[in-house]
Amino acid sequence: MKINRHYLDLEKSYLFTDINHKVAAYQASHPGQSIIRLGIGDVTLPLCPAVVSALEKASAEMGVKETFRGYGPEQGYDFLREAIARYYEKKGVTLQMDEIFVSDGAKSDVGNILDLFDKDNTVLVPDPVYPVYVDTNVMAGRKVVYANATAENGFLPMPDDSVDADIIYICSPNNPTGAVYTHDQLKAWVDYAKKKDAVILFDAAYECFVADSSLPRSIYEVEGAKEVAIEFCSFSKTAGFTGTRCGYTVVPKALVREGAELNGFWLRRQTTKFNGVPYIVQRGAEAVFTEEGQAQTRANIDYYRQNAKVLADTLDSLGIRYTGGKNSPYIWMECPNGMKSWDFFDLLLEKAGVVGTPGAGFGKNGEGFFRLTAFNDHENTAEAAERLKKLLGELLNR
Repeated sequence: MKINRHYLDLEKSYLFTDINHKVAAYQASHPGQSIIRLGIGDVTLPLCPAVVSALEKASAEMGVKETFRGYGPEQGYDFLREAIARYYEKKGVTLQMDEIFVSDGAKSDVGNILDLFDKDNTVLVPDPVYPVYVDTNVMAGRKVVYANATAENGFLPMPDDSVDADIIYICSPNNPTGAVYTHDQLKAWVDYAKKKDAVILFDAAYECFVADSSLPRSIYEVEGAKEVAIEFCSFSKTAGFTGTRCGYTVVPKALVREGAELNGFWLRRQTTKFNGVPYIVQRGAEAVFTEEGQAQTRANIDYYRQNAKVLADTLDSLGIRYTGGKNSPYIWMECPNGMKSWDFFDLLLEKAGVVGTPGAGFGKNGEGFFRLTAFNDHENTAEAAERLKKLLGELLNR
């Protein structure tokens, strides 16, 4: 028996686990201290009424012999896949129903999709980056190279023809930086992938926060993208399903490598290793796409957008540089006075009782930056903004 020694190449713990340990230790030594969390990207508003109603109805169905459901299709029920296809039509994108696969969330599929690819492939990820992209490939022993995302390029790295890559990760709106690619920028990545015979793994988990109609919300809005890209999306941020768990992955039939359709590969993988998302949850997800559900989820998204504006306005008043906050629930701010990310984390926790995410946890280019999220209620966000303003004002005036 031999272990997978690539696990030894990983950091000993996950970024957000480290943050939780630090916060727990602080709270233990400061009982009663008010802590406002703007760190992890977990929503705080409840599921909307349309979704709750659908969940209740589906639950009742499961208690009646005539409407009880057992094992469902691993790729998702037709009623939800049809609803997702109609949602894409509104973006000007036509999908076949069997190109859509329902999952328990984008995070799972972003890691599981790697079953389709050889371990000798080279993986290109931006830096800073969502840790899952890197860790899942390190676990498999793949070579990972980085595209530098910096303040100079607006944290939106572009293709470099001198770099060879087989698998390319793109997240737009980006986690952690909040930056969003334009149509022309994504077209450049599609053209690069065609030139390199590469596959783009496009994470669109935050597409619902794009308010600027000129910005793409799906990579399939770019001509030719179906030949090179797999897209992942989730109901977590769209409709508050972080505790309910549901997402979907699109694998176009036009995506062919070495004479094989990757759509067929993914179907085979899912039918072998995945038992599908519960019927009750899929009925809840279907309700998101009803007229009532769309109105209610948009109201929740607008609520978080207001929080992002409060934080952005605070940083604007202090003259602190940042990206995000307008088409993204994340604000990626520059640490004051050249501070290191973890040093600023500790200071913010100890002096202001506010929790964020150190940029260094997302890669070397994240050092000196800090991520704040809009996923809290208005009252807490406003209080956090005041605490930030006070602390940062003192630091900048030293």
